[in-house]
Amino acid sequence: MLDLGLLLIRLVIGLLMIGHGCKKLFGWFGGEGIQGAAGFFEAIGLRPGRAMVICAGLSELVGGVLFASGLSVVAGAVLLILTMIVAIIKVHGSKGLWSVNGGFEYNIVIIASLLGVALAGGGAYSFM
Repeated sequence: MLDLGLLLIRLVIGLLMIGHGCKKLFGWFGGEGIQGAAGFFEAIGLRPGRAMVICAGLSELVGGVLFASGLSVVAGAVLLILTMIVAIIKVHGSKGLWSVNGGFEYNIVIIASLLGVALAGGGAYSFM
């Protein structure tokens, strides 16, 4: 059952992060794409916006693939944790903890889940 639990966590987080990356890079799933997201990134001080969107989008896409598939749970977790840390610092940190106020509650849950799986290992249903 442990291996199924690890697989479930990896798939949910990994696939959602792949989606976030695709929103930034390709404008899929209602996202703005590189050009649209670049303006937001510039506004929060991440310059040059276009390059930063590409870095964030690739981190989410590649990190999500590595984490979900189990090809490299640790490398995927690192890429995604770094992305979450930047999101906390640049977007959510000043709004406090609770997500109802735009805070970083969700980001902390994702970081803890990523770290927990990375420490435990990807389980039997991974390519590690």
